[in-house]
Amino acid sequence: MLALLLSGLLLAPASGGGDLVAIRVKRAETVASGPLEHALILVEGGKIVALGEDLPVERGIPVLDRPDWVVTPGLVNAHTRVAGERSPARLFEPQSRPTFDVDPRHEAWEELLELGVTTLGFYPDGSGIPGQALVLHPHGKTLAEMLVADSAYLKIQLQASASSKKALREAFAKVDEYNEKVAKEREKWEKEQEKKKKSSSKSSSKKDEEKKDDPKAEEKKDTLAPVSQEEEEKKDDKKEADDKKAGDAFVPPAPDEKVKPFLDLRAKSLTAMMSIRKAADYLHLLDVLKKEKDVQFFLQFPLSDDGDLYEVATKIGEKGLTVVTVPEITLQVNSLRERNIPAELVRAGAKLVLTPRFDTLRGHEDWRADVGRLVGQGLAREAALAAITLEAARALGRADEIGSLEVGKRADLVFWSGDPLEPSSKVEAVMLGGEFVVGDVP
Repeated sequence: MLALLLSGLLLAPASGGGDLVAIRVKRAETVASGPLEHALILVEGGKIVALGEDLPVERGIPVLDRPDWVVTPGLVNAHTRVAGERSPARLFEPQSRPTFDVDPRHEAWEELLELGVTTLGFYPDGSGIPGQALVLHPHGKTLAEMLVADSAYLKIQLQASASSKKALREAFAKVDEYNEKVAKEREKWEKEQEKKKKSSSKSSSKKDEEKKDDPKAEEKKDTLAPVSQEEEEKKDDKKEADDKKAGDAFVPPAPDEKVKPFLDLRAKSLTAMMSIRKAADYLHLLDVLKKEKDVQFFLQFPLSDDGDLYEVATKIGEKGLTVVTVPEITLQVNSLRERNIPAELVRAGAKLVLTPRFDTLRGHEDWRADVGRLVGQGLAREAALAAITLEAARALGRADEIGSLEVGKRADLVFWSGDPLEPSSKVEAVMLGGEFVVGDVP
């Protein structure tokens, strides 16, 4: 069956442009459905069009045969400002994006690609609610070429303080004020429409009466050319279209630019990344959001020896929340007991996203080794791979396009000399959107 599929692909014209190429490797870490041994990936038009174990290849399809390589989806760092320019600290700018903080000429982008990083969630600088993150590829001469999406999530830094909670509550109170304004405007508009309808009805009745009183009306009617039913229907359709153009539909007033992101949160068209530090911050967050049942959010926090987020791991897991943190083994407060909090969160039911321990190029160099160390100390391997690929893509709202090896997804692929979680493994090649951008590949 798969042989027939490959044969059909050979004969079919390329969709979306791009050459058809087959890549045979030792193993494919699909992330979504486990590893495939002796895997073959067929790429066309920048996407994966076939994937499987020991697939035959029809004659004429070029094959890149690398029996020692292991392929994974491109690595995704969902929370970074690496290579970013410094910017004025933002306190409450939920509508802003850090576009002016990105320098496409920075040499770090190329180095990130060489480390296997293909997608970045570039967040705005500042405290409070500094704005919305961008989604970038570390490849391109201009920001437009690098930009994947200009809104990944709204970054909100919440602390266990009255002022922090007040700022978030006031933001949603502004949404309530706007909705009340819209309701009043709609009510006013509906009353005006009712008046217009009554006025139009009276006018029509008056004209009919005038025609009845006019003895010459029938004579004038007889002298006119007969009108077909089809022409009458066309006139009625035109009148209906003209009425709609005249303003039959209610148009709500435009919201303030700082209110719109919170409207989008309630509409589930935007997700919030809630940055916290301690267990108390999470409990305060639940208190603030207890009336905001529709708001979708995930958590971001650092790990340190004085942190106590293990205290709320069960609560976080029960909600199935996504957590963004770093691959760090920490000590329990006031003890020498080591804790693998990322592993604890996964076991509790949370979805894990891991970012480098330090947001620097060196941090990205150590990233895989640090994740591998967590695996050695109890984190499930499949959860570790997903934490730097698929779950990170999901946090950016791009899981339908990237993050796993599946038919139909973008061919953002990294080819390794061995196990990607082993420090000794090196990047042999990187494919971005079906094009090799790293590696000496014919």
